[in-house]
Amino acid sequence: MSTSAVITGTGLYTPPEAISNEELVASFNAWVDLHNEAHADEIANGSIEAKTHSSAEFIEKASGIKSRYVINKAGILDPHRMVPDIPERPNTDSSVMCEIACLAANQAIDAAGITPAEVDAVIVAASNMQRAYPAMAIEVQAALGATGFAFDMNVACSSATFGIQQASDAVKSGSAQRVLVVNPEICTGHLNFRDRDSHFIFGDVATAVVIEAGADAEDGMGWEILDSRMQTLFSNNIRNNFGFLNRADESGIGHLDKLFVQEGRKVFKEVCPAVAEQITAQLQSLGINANDLKRIWLHQANQNMNDLIARKVFGRDPAPEESPTILDEYANTSSAGSIIAFHKHSADLRPGELAVLCSFGAGYSIGSIVLRKR
Repeated sequence: MSTSAVITGTGLYTPPEAISNEELVASFNAWVDLHNEAHADEIANGSIEAKTHSSAEFIEKASGIKSRYVINKAGILDPHRMVPDIPERPNTDSSVMCEIACLAANQAIDAAGITPAEVDAVIVAASNMQRAYPAMAIEVQAALGATGFAFDMNVACSSATFGIQQASDAVKSGSAQRVLVVNPEICTGHLNFRDRDSHFIFGDVATAVVIEAGADAEDGMGWEILDSRMQTLFSNNIRNNFGFLNRADESGIGHLDKLFVQEGRKVFKEVCPAVAEQITAQLQSLGINANDLKRIWLHQANQNMNDLIARKVFGRDPAPEESPTILDEYANTSSAGSIIAFHKHSADLRPGELAVLCSFGAGYSIGSIVLRKR
């Protein structure tokens, strides 16, 4: 008898502080004025261009984002700093990523109706790892009191869906009975808040998912993983070159490529068709008509991207509840975005109904998971 894998619990940690578009724009525009004043002579002689103001209207039209939650608000909004203020902790204390990961993880574990000791594998899957080693997952495992093994993985914004596939494979192979996948994303740490085209994109959050064998899950509980499909295509259009080798070439220290950079128009043009084609082909291989889907939880990067992908998948304009949005409140939270949408907009579906969880991002990477409510 084959073993099925089931998502039995989800968790979400939302930081207590939020920044509206208006607050973010006020900070950015204050910095612009300071910059232009400090470089007035260079601007006058044409050696550099003046920076231009942003607006809340521009941000919402370009992205659909209205607000975002952040680990630290004051540091980001200080026009003389524009970086979150997150003090380093001694190695004897839990790291900030471990802390927020555990807050989400405990919710998912409770929702699954299990104890931390019953988790025998932990995967921390995220874009923005706090350090190279020891693995964040091992720290989270120890903090929770989980057993077995743990490891980190990074597939950028697709880390959560790729992590769920790894968890599903582990359960189906018998190498683990219950796997916790955690996505702590402190995205504001790598965002350039002085870049007009991207300073509004990201927020901070942590999500978690418990995956276990169907035979161990309570009858009628959770979501059966019917199929998962992963795809990677190399592209430099979303990139962050920060890493430990930076110290080997001092000339690059502080350059803008050590933060998040992207060619937004190219990403839109190349990623949207690839995501829609992957989901469509996956559904066809399973004999599922797109109109039999009750919901699609897409990566929350850009509202225009999600609208286009959902329209291509369904072959029509979907109803708002068929492709729910959390982007307006949370902004882009990298790997956590589609999990937030799933966590917040899944309770109303009925047994037997079908849905798709999908993420896409740097790499390029695309992950899509077909789920059936039990």
